[in-house]
Amino acid sequence: MSTSSIIIIAAIIAVIVVGAIILAVYHSRHVQQERLLRQRFGPEYDRLAQQIGSKRAAEKELQARERRVEQYHIRALSSDERRQFADRWQAVQAQFVDNPQTSLLHADELLGELMTACGYPVADFDRRAADLSVDHPVVVQHYHAAHAIALRHRKGGATTEDLRQAMIHYRALFDELASAAPQAQAAE
Repeated sequence: MSTSSIIIIAAIIAVIVVGAIILAVYHSRHVQQERLLRQRFGPEYDRLAQQIGSKRAAEKELQARERRVEQYHIRALSSDERRQFADRWQAVQAQFVDNPQTSLLHADELLGELMTACGYPVADFDRRAADLSVDHPVVVQHYHAAHAIALRHRKGGATTEDLRQAMIHYRALFDELASAAPQAQAAE
């Protein structure tokens, strides 16, 4: 075997080794990124991956959400605001006994006002839920469930028990938003 053949074989082996190292580093980073996103978003990661049909696309969407929400000025409510919202929530819940449909509508409206007060821009449901998932990844599942029931109700397919369940889901989100500081602030 000539010297040039040995050099060519060594170069090929070196390229293969470097390529394998680059591939291993890329794979390791992706696995770490997936793990961090799963930890951060919990059930929202799985819900979104299933909805989109691709983990990679879901990961890109979750990262885009994080970047978008970083631009917002999310804040905790003052104690006066918290008390005012709690009083209003109690009135919405009391209304449920006599008029569940109207109560559900008012609960959704009150949550929109609460989100605005906390600094979330209130657009359509999908955008609100996406933005909330960044700081409240577990409780946003309640929001999805309540919204699904509200949509069934609009089509005439929800029972009073369904509406009660929607109010319970809305209450979980209300409690989280009204009482807890966002994750980003809580970590500081």
